[in-house]
Amino acid sequence: MEVKNYSMEFNGRKLSVELGRLAGQANGSCRVQYGNTVVLAVATMSENPKESDYFPLMVDYEERYYAAGKIKGSKWIKRETRPSDEAILSGRLIDRTIRPRFDQSIRNEVQVVALVLSFDGENDPDIPALFGASLALMISDIPFDGPVAGVRIGRVDGKLVINPTYEQRVAGDFDIVVSGTENRINMVEAGANIIPEKNIIEAIEFGFKEIKKLSDFQKKIASEAGVEKKMSVIIPTDGEFSKKAAEFLNPILEKVVYTADKQAYYHGLESAKKSLEEHVSATYQGDKNLGNKLKKLPAIFDETVSQLVHKNVLEKDKRPDGRKPDELRNISAEVAVLPQAHGSGLFNRGSTQALSILTLAAPGMEQWIETMEINLTKKRFMHHYVFPPFSVGEVGRMGGAGRREIGHGALAERALLPLIPEKTKFPYTIRLVSEILSSNGSSSMASVCGSSLALMDGGVPIPAPAAGIAMGIMLGDKNDYKILTDIQGPEDYFGDMDLKVAGTKDGVTAMQMDVKVEGVTAEILEKALTQARKARLEILEVMDKTIAAPRANLSEHAPRIEILHINPEKIRSLIGPQGKVINDIINKTGVEIDIEQDGSVFVSAMSNDAMEKAKGMIKEITYEAVTGDEFDGKVTRLFEFGAMVEFMPGHEGLVHVSEISDRRIAKPSDVLKTGQVVHVRVKNIDSYGRINLTMRPDNERGNI
Repeated sequence: MEVKNYSMEFNGRKLSVELGRLAGQANGSCRVQYGNTVVLAVATMSENPKESDYFPLMVDYEERYYAAGKIKGSKWIKRETRPSDEAILSGRLIDRTIRPRFDQSIRNEVQVVALVLSFDGENDPDIPALFGASLALMISDIPFDGPVAGVRIGRVDGKLVINPTYEQRVAGDFDIVVSGTENRINMVEAGANIIPEKNIIEAIEFGFKEIKKLSDFQKKIASEAGVEKKMSVIIPTDGEFSKKAAEFLNPILEKVVYTADKQAYYHGLESAKKSLEEHVSATYQGDKNLGNKLKKLPAIFDETVSQLVHKNVLEKDKRPDGRKPDELRNISAEVAVLPQAHGSGLFNRGSTQALSILTLAAPGMEQWIETMEINLTKKRFMHHYVFPPFSVGEVGRMGGAGRREIGHGALAERALLPLIPEKTKFPYTIRLVSEILSSNGSSSMASVCGSSLALMDGGVPIPAPAAGIAMGIMLGDKNDYKILTDIQGPEDYFGDMDLKVAGTKDGVTAMQMDVKVEGVTAEILEKALTQARKARLEILEVMDKTIAAPRANLSEHAPRIEILHINPEKIRSLIGPQGKVINDIINKTGVEIDIEQDGSVFVSAMSNDAMEKAKGMIKEITYEAVTGDEFDGKVTRLFEFGAMVEFMPGHEGLVHVSEISDRRIAKPSDVLKTGQVVHVRVKNIDSYGRINLTMRPDNERGNI
């Protein structure tokens, strides 16, 4: 196959594409380079359809340590294993962008793989990976209504920046990824440091304008590739049959869909599906195409419910549970629900229930993280999201977190991170776990609310609580639409947008949006954010009535941490040979001690006695003499010219014979003896670091 190369300048960096050299057996593949970050994007499709009632799309984002010139730091495992959380989140970002652009009636398996081959430390591979995923599909025979593309937007020193470097992202006050077609926004991922909605919209509009350049670039490449799409994999529709099935269903669904109880709603749907299947089997008995007709029923059923829900919302403002478009479900909040927890919060919104639990620990419990992009570093704030099968009334396997759990947990963590106090002010390692005990829409945003309650209940000095809400939209055929607050059940499944917004009363801290249609305009997004803010303030008002501010004191079950600052040169003395000294302190007091290179010593203890004892031992070991310090010390040795006095364990100083008394003394042994306790003051420290003591009175402070 002929190798072809394309390139363009995009925001001051070269974006280049190579076709025809790598992964030639895939349906479509391309090598994308941005700066010195290189991603291979590959798209494949199975020959035969899968027995499934949904479109089987898989998106995998694969990091390789060699891309960054690294070998995995684990002592035992050197090859890559399961994807990191960061890789999973990048894969979800691509998935949510490309999925709406497929015909959902396809049953052939489609897999998109983005493999990071080179990483330059400046340009995040997720943006070129998204570009490459779209382009690989565009130049393949896989039916795909593209192109799509995305950009990252930051704000540094008040100036908006497209595709900021890692350094710029750290310095900026928000990090937003926006993607879509050249006409519509179809995915947003954002983390922000309590930023007003108007600034978020301004950044999204700024970034969206750049997407057309990337779309035009893909169109040019795809037109030259000239690959014909394999449209035969799309299941054909039978308009007349679908119409008759919908006519049978509609009277049943009018009763089923508008059932407030979730379990009754789902039982009703299953009963309606069964009735439809029995009706079709009886009506078309003996029809040779009966089998194919029955296979089409799941798609017809979903489409009929979707049309019904859309019609009633758009024409009558009628939601399945009877609420107004901007109305929240019933909300309640509780704190201190678990007696031994360091902090706990229970948040209910309708039948969605999140129990969030706070655990505070010593700095040594920080999580070590190493990925292709991140060198070995520590993470002191963690939020974990748990979604057991019983939360939706199902039986299922309990176990590790899947992609959904990782994604929802990361979204809530991003929403809470701007609230977490700096380590110097609150030196704890902080872990929050949100147990979703019941779910009917927006459990990730319930986690934000429950976790804010838990933080305040635990006495973590956050500046303000955060709350989150999920927004939806119903789009009509005439560009009409209705924005819905606090979506659940059928509005989530059959609606056209899922927008999650979290923040404080002053601004947004996190945001995530995906759609099932081409996308939405910036105008729609702005209205949705405004409506979301109204809902967020209502939720915060309920939370405020439960607990208005962080508790003044930590839980009695949480450890106490104090910070000592020592000369970094004394760290070695504190640790001792093979850790002998520090382990002796830990064994004698029961505390935990963590030391940082700048000389910060974090002491964690469960009792004041243990804390004071450990602090005293540390101060003794790391003591540096200061002129004027006074002690009661023990005489250890006598000389003709003076006496050595141990004023602290391991610390001695010389009292010259002339400094023993105001009167003249012939020799120290005339007035002192070994083992005698005397009161001394540090007179000075000479150029060699030797400590000179005195027993003579300080004229300014009186006798010593």
